[in-house]
Amino acid sequence: MQTDFDFYVGTWDVANRRLAKRLTGSDEWEEFPAISVAHSFFGTAGNFDEITFPTMGFSGATVRLYDAATELWSIYWINSGNPGTLQEPPVVGRFIDGEGLFYADDFHEGIPVKVRFRWSDITATTAHWEQAFSADGGQTWEINWTMDSTRRD
Repeated sequence: MQTDFDFYVGTWDVANRRLAKRLTGSDEWEEFPAISVAHSFFGTAGNFDEITFPTMGFSGATVRLYDAATELWSIYWINSGNPGTLQEPPVVGRFIDGEGLFYADDFHEGIPVKVRFRWSDITATTAHWEQAFSADGGQTWEINWTMDSTRRD
């Protein structure tokens, strides 16, 4: 639905947990804070957030676009380390019963992977996001990054 990401409009404190090495069996996690500021545009057919990672030395932005014909969202990532490039391909999907699942076929360090973004546990003041990779066609998933967002007053 076009209003699916309306919950995220505003300013958020974000607790990040990122796997130090992906697809290696690692269980070493990095934890770091972030601040996300999100806006909707084109009514609510688009959503944009800029996220700053003050202790990591980089920032990023997410652009989410809703296609009314397919009822699917496409989510693109931009990183300050490569600011002139939208990360391709986007993850594409939708929300069902309060959970958003978005998928893409991509590569990680030359290895073909399926990518999954999952939005869940959404309330007026909190939201959970996670990224996972699958190197076996989606049979098993390794969660490699989580973000727990708490709305600022």
